[in-house]
Amino acid sequence: MRVNGLLSGSPADAGALAKSYEQAGAAGLLTTETQHDPFMTLSVAAQATDRIELQTAIAVAFARNPMSLAYTANDLQLISRGRLTLGLGSQIRAHITRRFNMPWSDPIPRMREMVAALRAIWRAWNEDERLNFRGDYYQHTLMTPFFSPAPNPFGPPRIVLAAVGERMAELAGEVADGIQLHPFTTARYIREVSLPAVERGLTRSGRRRSDFQVGLTVFAAIDEPTERLARQQLSFYGSTPAYRDVLALHGWGELQSELNSLSRTGAWNDMAALIDDDVLDAFALSCDPGDLARELRTRYHGLVDRVAFYAPFAPDGNLIAAIQSR
Repeated sequence: MRVNGLLSGSPADAGALAKSYEQAGAAGLLTTETQHDPFMTLSVAAQATDRIELQTAIAVAFARNPMSLAYTANDLQLISRGRLTLGLGSQIRAHITRRFNMPWSDPIPRMREMVAALRAIWRAWNEDERLNFRGDYYQHTLMTPFFSPAPNPFGPPRIVLAAVGERMAELAGEVADGIQLHPFTTARYIREVSLPAVERGLTRSGRRRSDFQVGLTVFAAIDEPTERLARQQLSFYGSTPAYRDVLALHGWGELQSELNSLSRTGAWNDMAALIDDDVLDAFALSCDPGDLARELRTRYHGLVDRVAFYAPFAPDGNLIAAIQSR
């Protein structure tokens, strides 16, 4: 199991933090799309490091179009000398339509087409293939030499898809190089829902699990501040109807309804109290700091290939080494 560091703060601080993670032995760096542009942060990190892998986890796919994503990812692959993995997520309808003012449709066929369009564009640049992508959601049929980048000496970046539901997990297994599991998941959900869905997709694409990367960001509730943060964030994620199935698997489906009702009234501070110890323990690693590596391996060994810790918790070099030692 490999450890990724999370760059969640300002891009202005990304260079020093990225360098410290590389020196500590982390395998990769992740950026999220919350308060900052994930590509801007990774661009800074790429120029401050030499070896560590870089991944958006995630960039909001449907806030962009395939061509704009293709240019950005291609440039970052060039800047990082081949270290980029493009992690894409659909987000939920309200954010796409009301925050980004972009169209919404069934995310599965749209994401399938997004990935296909990206690869068609990169083939046009790298293999001199004529660009003639015609889909139901995206059409890209014009690429003149003036606007075509030179072939990237590092090739196109890898693509991973973020998923909670099994339909998106199955699509990741079919068309992507990996899956980035949402922090709002449990080991049982991964074992019983996510990975079987990935396997169905891999079978459809004629690939094996060894060809595929599974990543996860986990909560580390090792003291009062990190436990409080975990309860707050789990209550926020749990209020989302699209994530109800994770709770329902454990018999907590009604908790989602309660959290959603509170969120609609803006009672954000009251929601965390609904995350009891059983729910917390299912989603977070609740243990003493010295037991974190052991608990992580016990819970997720054989399920995930890469882990990162939910900010603001940041693993030091000793913890990274302990986790990656087996």
